[in-house]
Amino acid sequence: MNYEKLKNIKALVLDVDGVLTNGKIWLDTDSEWKREFCVKDGVGIKRLLEAKYQVAVITGGKSHDVRTRAKFLGILHFYEGALNKEPSYEDLKSKTGFQDSELCYIGDEIFDLPIIRSCGFGVTVASAVDEVREGADYITRSPGGDGAVREICDLLMNHGYYSR
Repeated sequence: MNYEKLKNIKALVLDVDGVLTNGKIWLDTDSEWKREFCVKDGVGIKRLLEAKYQVAVITGGKSHDVRTRAKFLGILHFYEGALNKEPSYEDLKSKTGFQDSELCYIGDEIFDLPIIRSCGFGVTVASAVDEVREGADYITRSPGGDGAVREICDLLMNHGYYSR
């Protein structure tokens, strides 16, 4: 593991399905999509925000539960309906002034691979598809939706830019 790459990271960018969740979606009786989120991941995100890191979400879906979770956690940079995630990633860099080397991205699916390869520290989860696992700088021990995000938050808290 190259901890040197973490020293430049100032922001964490997250996919949702398969990263903040286990990738399973169900419909309630009102035809609303529902997901299960991990409290440990939420605590990790809150700690990062308190330590001056910025956090962003880029998701291909559009759903109330994800917007509600992001708002609850205080995530200010939120992109939904981004089937091609690269324009949202570029917009985030433009709005924040961050360079690739200052961004950590966590994704699990082939749509995430271009950003995983171009950001400063590309991460995937234990439950990711093989192609993404091969392209990442780091693979979490935990699967998506079960502490994987917290694992990266803790790494950033201990080795990232604002840990100094």
